Amino acid sequence: MQIYTKILIGMAVGTVIGLTLGPNSSFLDHDVYSVRNAAAVEVRIQADDPSSRLPMPKGAALRLTLLTPHSPAEGELKEGEVGAGWAKVSFALTDRVLLGDSEGRITQLVPGARPGKAVEGWLKIRYQPIEGGGHQASPVPISGLGDTVIAIMHPIGEVFMRGIKMVIVPLVFASLLVGIASLGDLRKLGRLGSKTLGIYMLTTAVAVTIGLLVAHLIQPGDFIDAADRARLTAQFAGDVGAKAASAAEAPSTIDNLLNIIPINPLAALTNGEMLQIIFFAVVFGIALTMLGEGEGRIVVTFFDKVQGAMIMIIHMVMSIAPFGVAALVAEVVGQSGASVLQALLVYGLTVLLGLLAHSLLVYGGLVRFVAKLPLRPFLKAIRPAQLIAFSTSSSSAALPVSMECAEDNVGVSNSVASFVLPLGSTVNMDGTALYQGVAALFIAQVFGIDLTLGDQLSIVGAATMASVGAAGVPGAGMVTLAMVLTASGIPQVGLALILGMDRLLDMFRTAVNVTGDLSVATTMAALEGESLMLLSSEADAADPSRGFEGRLDKEPEPIEPDKG
Repeated sequence: MQIYTKILIGMAVGTVIGLTLGPNSSFLDHDVYSVRNAAAVEVRIQADDPSSRLPMPKGAALRLTLLTPHSPAEGELKEGEVGAGWAKVSFALTDRVLLGDSEGRITQLVPGARPGKAVEGWLKIRYQPIEGGGHQASPVPISGLGDTVIAIMHPIGEVFMRGIKMVIVPLVFASLLVGIASLGDLRKLGRLGSKTLGIYMLTTAVAVTIGLLVAHLIQPGDFIDAADRARLTAQFAGDVGAKAASAAEAPSTIDNLLNIIPINPLAALTNGEMLQIIFFAVVFGIALTMLGEGEGRIVVTFFDKVQGAMIMIIHMVMSIAPFGVAALVAEVVGQSGASVLQALLVYGLTVLLGLLAHSLLVYGGLVRFVAKLPLRPFLKAIRPAQLIAFSTSSSSAALPVSMECAEDNVGVSNSVASFVLPLGSTVNMDGTALYQGVAALFIAQVFGIDLTLGDQLSIVGAATMASVGAAGVPGAGMVTLAMVLTASGIPQVGLALILGMDRLLDMFRTAVNVTGDLSVATTMAALEGESLMLLSSEADAADPSRGFEGRLDKEPEPIEPDKG
């Protein structure tokens, strides 16, 4: 069974587990409150005694087991007014909660307070009025069993993610240095870099435009009612502040450009600063070519062997990919839940339609008419990278697999792949930019905000610029979206409406980002006159030296150090 088939099975298993045994599963009792910021809730030892309120530190996570839910009596909640009630809960004190109690209030209210001690108290439930009638409770309980299941599976996905990320920095640096050194022509490097950046920026602007067009055609904001809007806002409003704060702290475009040049290259390598790593590797590679004939050969040979070893590690990590993918997908689907997916179904379909159109029209056009390759076999050749990008929601995590696909499955040279793909994983965020265009218009529609043509052009510009340098990690798109909303005058509180589905859509848009990286790398290879050849599944299975099949079949051999 081929690796991508195993990964697909892992994704299917993870989806089933997430829907049936996840924290927001509709098949399980919702008996736990999981609070990410304890300071955002009010817990008392006695519900009717305000002085018994327990102080909670900002940012501390809190898990409260629901003992007695609060059910408002008829007429207790007045129409159109904010209400409140108390649900009886129990929870265990944590080190962070106790350390945050600088005045010793918890010690006074809870005799024998210590980490792990069980405490019974009352959690304040707030009821916000819903436009059109009724109220929405906040916070919202989840399934304790589902939360435990996902917590057990989380380390499996984390092991896989860490294994992939472990390879990124040494692989990118080694392969890029070897590729630049093998070029030996600064004019070719300049031509390659300018064309690559130009195509990336152009496709990003087109992606935002496509996102705005499909959002205009479908009008997804008209399909969400007041009850769903209130429920989503209550469930995810607490996470909006962190996204807005991250956006406020984001460096300016000028700072991003200056930061490309590393002050300390070793620190850049340690911290995984991809643009700085690319810059240093390019400069280092150029310097080696200028040392003179044969002078830099020993360094290039060393990093060539490092590159080969990193590729072998990729195949070792990919052997556990089906299990890691199952855990990652289960966590994403389980945290979203069927209720959120149902409420945001039309919005999600709008994003997916835009992503599909961009992939087929823009990337398909590049591959078919510029690189002169058939589209379906090309997509099949890069499928392992797409699946890793989908399951991890990280362009950076998919980078090692993307490089392997480009070189072995498509036939792109190492010099082109090692330059275009790391650059793309950082600056090419077409899927994210398209998503931001749809999301901005969706939030504007929900709030009844009419955007002028100038406003929408500002969204295109802001989303294009915000995508450059955005981190290739899960959730980075929400930070850049906060910047886009601010630039367009759309309330940032609207982020709460889409946060529940963000991680799921992040999987799809990351897969599109990686598809774009590989399409542009293939296009650039064709423009440089390279002869491309797609690797079929049969050829992959028959040749262990190429592709993803059979690489680990070779037995390890002892290596003696060269003492000559």
